[in-house]
Amino acid sequence: MSTVETARRRIPDRLDTPLKGTLLSWEMLLVAVALGIFVTNSLASPYFLNPWSLSDMTFNFTEKGLIALAMALLIISGEIDLSVAATIALASTLMGMALQSGADTPTLVAIGILTGLACGAVNGALVTGLGLPSIVVTIGTMSLFRGIAYIILGDQAYKGYPAGFAFFGQGYVWWVVSFELVLFAAAAVAFWFLLHRTSFGRRVFAIGNNPVAAQFSGVRVNRVKFVLFCLTGLMAGIASVLLTSRLGSTRPSIAQGYELEVITMVVLGGVSILGGAGSIVGVVLAALIMGMVTFGLGLLNVPGIVMSIFIGLLLILVIALPIVWRRFFGRAM
Repeated sequence: MSTVETARRRIPDRLDTPLKGTLLSWEMLLVAVALGIFVTNSLASPYFLNPWSLSDMTFNFTEKGLIALAMALLIISGEIDLSVAATIALASTLMGMALQSGADTPTLVAIGILTGLACGAVNGALVTGLGLPSIVVTIGTMSLFRGIAYIILGDQAYKGYPAGFAFFGQGYVWWVVSFELVLFAAAAVAFWFLLHRTSFGRRVFAIGNNPVAAQFSGVRVNRVKFVLFCLTGLMAGIASVLLTSRLGSTRPSIAQGYELEVITMVVLGGVSILGGAGSIVGVVLAALIMGMVTFGLGLLNVPGIVMSIFIGLLLILVIALPIVWRRFFGRAM
């Protein structure tokens, strides 16, 4: 059995026949949860099934989902990046500064993406170059990047982005299908192929399971981790372009709390917080679930603070549930 197949998260691990393994896989559980939430939202609000409402719902998860795709690979490798929201803030701020200097749309997009890539490279260099723990490094850069945005902007905001720039966060490719949704779908396919069908993906799993053994097997562990940090920063830069375009303005508080939601998507998607296991399909389903939940609560006029409480509880629940489930089945068997 390949490394990718053994990395699939199942509940419980002992029931490993093909049929039971499929039916009890984490992804199938997420499918059932997604269907349940969809039905609940349909019954709770008469506006939920409107095509334009469903289209608006996708904006609740596409930007965070893009980052979650890259974050999944990083966490599978045994690392984490808590600075992604601050990276968005810094990238958006630099785009706003360029806007004041008369930059056109292609230049703004390039600045946002390259800033994200540079932030990811900084994190990667500190972790792989100096051997520092990623959680400590990215907590530090989280404050650093966000602090720079506040120093530049203060309590001000950049506005007046060009009309062409608005397409990235507000435009539609066909009818109710937004550009953001198409981009997220394309990225999901690309990351699925990268993780589950390439030697690079196998190296990521190997590093997450045992970095020392991977090193002795010829895997350049630090190089792979550096690439993953850069990839996560790159996706945060792309998300900054989409979010800034959708809002039409830049503030230093932009994307506040996104890091919690991104990590929740990844863990809910079945990626082990300890590394070595996970799938892109699970992350995509988790992003859809969180998008439906937050949109449904919004239709019911639930305050944002309640949504934050829910996300925090959900993160704790999805980490604890597999452990409790395995212990229960361990006693039952």
